[in-house]
Order: sequence, then C-alpha cells, then structure tokens
Amino acid sequence: MQDRGAWRADPRRGVLLELYASACEAVDGRRAVRAALAGAPTTGPVTLIAVGKAASAMTLGALDVLGRRVERGLVISRAGHLDAELGAWPVLERLEGDHPVPGAASLAAGEALLRFAAATPPATRVLVLVSGGASSLVEALPASVTPEDLRRVNEWGLGAGIDIHELNAIRRRLSRLKDGRLAAALSHTDAEALLISDVPGDDPAVIGSGLVCALAKAPRPRVPPWLADLLERARDLPRGATLRARVVATLDDALAAAERAADHGGYSARRLAPAASGDASGAASRFAHELALATCDLLVWGGETNVQLPPRPGRGGRNQHFALEAARLIAGHDDLVVLAAGTDGTDGNSQDAGAIVDGTTLARGAAESLDASEALAAADSGSFLEATGDLLHTGPTGTNVGDIVLGLRCPPDAPAGGG
Repeated sequence: MQDRGAWRADPRRGVLLELYASACEAVDGRRAVRAALAGAPTTGPVTLIAVGKAASAMTLGALDVLGRRVERGLVISRAGHLDAELGAWPVLERLEGDHPVPGAASLAAGEALLRFAAATPPATRVLVLVSGGASSLVEALPASVTPEDLRRVNEWGLGAGIDIHELNAIRRRLSRLKDGRLAAALSHTDAEALLISDVPGDDPAVIGSGLVCALAKAPRPRVPPWLADLLERARDLPRGATLRARVVATLDDALAAAERAADHGGYSARRLAPAASGDASGAASRFAHELALATCDLLVWGGETNVQLPPRPGRGGRNQHFALEAARLIAGHDDLVVLAAGTDGTDGNSQDAGAIVDGTTLARGAAESLDASEALAAADSGSFLEATGDLLHTGPTGTNVGDIVLGLRCPPDAPAGGG
C-alpha cells in the first residue's frame, strides 16, 4: 500500500481549501443578512421566518442587528444545521425538515409554517429569510396530492438526473407554499424577504421554488403520464403573491472572492463560463480538459450538476461524482489538483462537502482494490474517495450558493504564491 503521508501534506491542497473557505466566508449567511439590515435600522417588533440550509446563520445575522425587537420567529433547516446559539432565543421555534427528498418532517414543518403565518397579527413587520434547500425542507400539499405522491415525484426527479430547476418547477405546481403561496399567506402583514441564491440568474421567484415570489410564467417540463395526471389534479391551487425581496449573496460573490484570494496569494486565475450544469461526468470532463490546457494557475467554476442514479445508489453526491470523474481524467498528471464541493458543506446523501483529488487518486484507489468506473456507475463515489482519503468534510458552513470547483495547475514542488 502507498504511503499516504506525502499527498496528505501536499501544500496545493491547503491552497484550494483556503480558497474554498474564502468563497464560503464571502457569502456567509450571518454576515450577508447583518450587512443588508445594518443600513436600514428599524424600531418596533419584528416577526422572523427563516427557511433553508443557511436559515440558522441568516437568523443570527438578523438578531445581530434587530436583537430583542424579534418577538417571535420560526427557523426551519436541515438536520444538523441549526446553530446551538439559537437556543439563547426562546422566542424562536426551531424545526428540522427532510433533505434532499421532502418527507414527513418537511410536511410537518410546512404545516407549522402556514399556521405561524396565519397567527401573525395584521400589519406586523415580518422578515422572511430564504436560502437554498428550502424546496425540500418545507412542504404543504393540496388535498389531491398524497405524501406517497410527493415521495414518488422527488425520487423520480432526483433518480432521473433531471435539472434541479425542472424538478422545482414541478414541485411548485404541487405545493400550498411554493410559487408565492407563502407570500400570499403573509399578505395581511408588512413582509419583506432577504435571500441567498443557489440558482442561475438569482431570480427570487426561483430561489426555494418561489416561497416569497410567484413566477410570472412557469416552465412546463416534460413529465411521464402518471406525473402529468398528478399535476392536472393539483391545477386549482390558488395564485401566489410576491413580497419585497432582495438577494444578499450569490454564487458569483463566492467565486469572485475565491479569485481575489488567489490573486492575493500570487496565483493567476480564470473563471469558466457559463455556470456548471447538466450531467456531472460531462461537466467534469470539460473542466479537466480546460485545466490541462490552462495557461493560468487556477481555474474557477461553479453551478449545479446532476447525476442519474441507479436503483440502489451508494454513498456520495454530485460533487464527489464530479471529483472522481475528474480524477480519472487527470490520473498521472502530477501538476493538477481539483476541489469540487458544495458551499453548504454537504453533498448528496453524505455528510461530506465534496472532495479534493489529484493525479494519484486513481492509483491510491487501485491500491485498495477499487475501480473508479464501477464506483461511478454505482453512484458510490463517496466510498471510493473515503478509501483514498480524498473526501472533504467541513460541517455546515452557514451558506448555500451552489457548488464550487477549483482546479490548481502547478507542480507539487512549486513555491507558495504560485508557480
């Protein structure tokens, strides 16, 4: 078996980790909300609603500015993403929803959210904080849609590898919360929203499947007959509304921060465009090709890809799948290192953010009797990357603006500050 010490100590991995950390810090939910509210001081009581993977951090940012003026609040996030600091605020109710597939906890959270909105007195100032993940974490179904229908829709969408925005377009047509229907439930209040975007274009009507904004013209994705019948049964849902909304952090902000940090460290950087999307393996192929031909030190990319899952997928997510595919393509190239990670600190069905791979990853896997092609076909990239020691574990980051890919091109013995 190979000695792992040398590659673990590779300073290039440390460079990529620092750039990833700089990107996430620039879009931290607490910082973003605090900055957004600081310029507009307010008096009087405030009701707070926060939903998404960054809900906890965004809530803390609001509390930094509003303090005890927050008289009641509801915070809904993913399991393990609720900050213990929120426990010091007894006016806040905290709930956990299911992710990435909405389930019983998401339905319970959705009904609690509708009750909370209905119980808010007229003309109350309401601050709604939304971040990525909200589409799965809260749900309220019309009478014509069952929890089993919801499970089937989401497992079909995620398993088929369809674009997440197409899946959200379907979710919004089956929901009493999405497509501006939460906004409608708050129409008797003085409500505004701050959002952290994880979607291309940063449209408030798309973030969180439009909890706070109705979409002017909803797309009509192609669906199988059973789903078309389900959508027809739910066609009488009430129209949504639109709140005053501001996007306070985006993927572009995160990528720009990574580029600034690279420049400060003496590394030349270039950003790929357009945003990463579609099949993760195809995106990884493009990135590895661009990195191999790059004349700069650092290649920066971001977006959200997808993976078509087999009937019984293994461990991992789209970032680990991307990383392992990239590792196949850069095998033997000792001057290339790639990081692929979610800015929220989680990836797929794992608790890992993603992975950092290099030209020796495949050889280290082979030394453990593992085959990368088999792992990719089984959607089990996480098991392969765990064995090679390449997984990246950060825990919750306090933000969620999508995925970041960073590729460094310099020899292992290059001096700090670029090659």
